Amino acid sequence: MTVTLIPYLNFMGQAAEAMNFYKSVFGGELSLQTFAESGMPTSEEDKNKVIHAELKTPEITFMSSDGNAEHPVKMGDNIQMSLMGTDMETLTKYFNTLVDGGTVTMPLAKQFWGDTYGQLTDKFGIHWAVNISAEK
Repeated sequence: MTVTLIPYLNFMGQAAEAMNFYKSVFGGELSLQTFAESGMPTSEEDKNKVIHAELKTPEITFMSSDGNAEHPVKMGDNIQMSLMGTDMETLTKYFNTLVDGGTVTMPLAKQFWGDTYGQLTDKFGIHWAVNISAEK
């Protein structure tokens, strides 16, 4: 079983700038994808915002994205813990257990990129995302 816990930072239009700064601090490999590059329908205002970024070094990995008018980001409330892996049973159990006393903000379901993904806020106010990668 492989499950990884990765911090996920959310910004309001500054994800690319922030991730490039963090790359200058930590080094590593940075990948960025804009909303336009994702192929998702998007507004002119959001097309150059980051839908997903990942910085990987031998020691650390973290991810980020930009919010928008439909999904605004409130600074101070902009970090989530991301559980990622391929073990559908374990990750679904984690999702269903973490939400006890909390709130599902996005049901765990198959997404346009092929993975199963959902979001929740636990009873302590911590934001979680669970991504179950499709087996290759």
